[in-house]
Amino acid sequence: MIDIRPFDSLGHANHGWLDARHHFSFANYHDPQRMGWGTIRVWNDDKIAARSGFPPHPHRDMEIITYVRTGAITHQDSLGNKGRTGAGDVQVMSAGTGVTHSEFNLEGEDTTLFQIWVLTDRPGAPPSWGAMPFPKESREGSFQLLASGDADDGALTINSDARVLGATVKAGSSIDYPADPARHLYMVSSGRVRVNGEPANPRDGIAITGEERVTIEAEDESELVLVDAR
Repeated sequence: MIDIRPFDSLGHANHGWLDARHHFSFANYHDPQRMGWGTIRVWNDDKIAARSGFPPHPHRDMEIITYVRTGAITHQDSLGNKGRTGAGDVQVMSAGTGVTHSEFNLEGEDTTLFQIWVLTDRPGAPPSWGAMPFPKESREGSFQLLASGDADDGALTINSDARVLGATVKAGSSIDYPADPARHLYMVSSGRVRVNGEPANPRDGIAITGEERVTIEAEDESELVLVDAR
């Protein structure tokens, strides 16, 4: 099953400094049909204005992944971590027993990013934060693992049985992803694609389950972000 969720159908909140689209129910947006996808609870498509951002606020028992599309975000938290994550790169935060953090766009231009929350498999674990660069040229034509629950795979580590992957695909090209039909996949593309023949426009949500293989054909040059979860 492949369910295309048009960008215009997503929840929308514009706070001036933050223009957000919500793939799943979040804050003041509530849709009982979109409470999550498997263990994926939040996927926000955020545009953050220059010199603004999220002031310090707390989280606990959630795996939070930030994929920066353009610009950069600067993180600071109550554990003493601080770091800047630029376009194409990823940061993860395991909130665990509790952490307070801020996320600011200190750049002179808008920053766009995906904020993704996955339910944790380790409630009450010690909180942690990490970030890694992932050059886009290293994932051209194939999926690169960005984060997972396996601490030995060379990617960022989260406390959940989930995999976060990224790829870039040239127009007219295609890539395959071997899927487990029992799992829940969710993908967003920057360009027009066909997923097992189903057409999707830029920034549509693509919810996938029950498939043994996913073939993505790019009609435009596209940047793909995919989460594979229970």
